[in-house]
Amino acid sequence: MKPTVSDTFAPTMNIADLWRSSESEAWERSLERYWQFVQPRNVELERALDALDVNRLCSLTPQGWYNFLHDEYFRWKYTAPNRYATTTIQLRKYLDGGEINELESLRQQLLSLDRNDIRRGITTAKKIRGLGTAGASGLLSLMYPEHFATVDQFVVKALRLVPGLPEAAVLARMNPENLSISDGVLLVGILTRKANENNQSFGTSAWTPRRIDMVLWTYGR
Repeated sequence: MKPTVSDTFAPTMNIADLWRSSESEAWERSLERYWQFVQPRNVELERALDALDVNRLCSLTPQGWYNFLHDEYFRWKYTAPNRYATTTIQLRKYLDGGEINELESLRQQLLSLDRNDIRRGITTAKKIRGLGTAGASGLLSLMYPEHFATVDQFVVKALRLVPGLPEAAVLARMNPENLSISDGVLLVGILTRKANENNQSFGTSAWTPRRIDMVLWTYGR
């Protein structure tokens, strides 16, 4: 019998069981499942940004940095056409108002960031017009996947299904669609902790906060 769409997208185990699992294969399968949810028209962009080398951002001109945000990052983060339109209207104000040097200053701050200072990282990236906490964390997760994760409503919804998390009460109080900077810091902390646990359990260094958020994104949908 040909599998249905729901069968194809069905997880191998629920998130509560996966979170406790010490089977590397189960986590690898769940990570690969991420790509089943990517819209076909976005796969090429997703693959390119998943392999982003931060040195590329170092070499950009101020206009090139703007173009990267407008044509690549915002399109990656805001896949719904209406969200892309509204957020890029905000971004275009840098050009329309002759303020591209302000955007360039934010690039320099992000490139010289202390990557262990999660709060400062999110605070700085969030200054880019059009980005909230989720959008700011997403940019940082592509630049520095070993230190940051994309934390959005889907991550929150997935984590709420994991029993026994020390942060459960705080997660329950969050507004998933309007995360604060403090929410973002806490969420990145949870995902970093899990990445470290996986690396220790599996004897690898492959798991990053970004990889954990990719897994959770599929469960929180």
